[in-house]
Amino acid sequence: MISEYQRRLRERLLSVPVVPPPAPWRPVLDWCIPIGGLLGIGFALEPDGDRDLVMVVSVDGHGLFDAVTGERIARDRAPDPDTSTPDGVPDLSVPGLGPLDGSRVRIAGLFGGGLHTTTVDGWTLETVSPEWPNDRVLLSVDGGIPHDGPHGERWWHIFDSDHSELRAAGFSPSGRTLAVATSSDLTLWTRPAPGTAAPDEAGV
Repeated sequence: MISEYQRRLRERLLSVPVVPPPAPWRPVLDWCIPIGGLLGIGFALEPDGDRDLVMVVSVDGHGLFDAVTGERIARDRAPDPDTSTPDGVPDLSVPGLGPLDGSRVRIAGLFGGGLHTTTVDGWTLETVSPEWPNDRVLLSVDGGIPHDGPHGERWWHIFDSDHSELRAAGFSPSGRTLAVATSSDLTLWTRPAPGTAAPDEAGV
């Protein structure tokens, strides 16, 4: 038996449409990156640079993507079976690829772990399931409670995993990239470095 508050909250979450994240966020691509059998993702910084990279682990191997352009910059179709999935090591990590060769990247997804759900300048991400097993991803601003205040002004329903199982959703450690990964695809948004375009200065 759910309470009246829970019922109203569920109805509110179900009533709002999917909308794009507000400025300064922008989509990396016009559509998601299709990745069949996606198991998890992780973030790393480009060595000798400041660009976010995204490591993807799937049933078909490992891939490394540029989080600003969406370009795949490295791939391993046949990783070592002992390290092909992150569940065999305590920190849920896999070996890096390409420019990350020689390092390890922590992965969040089917085997556990998690991505950052807040940024230093007040953006917050929350996953809710008012229509389980479908998950919805909510973005809010100024550290506020997601779904508090008008939808489209202080919080945004940015993703509905009604087509595939949600694997992970969160920010990169730098706060410049927002990612949602499902069992079939990866969706990325990017923005300038925190402090260069604060939420209120962006008109949200």
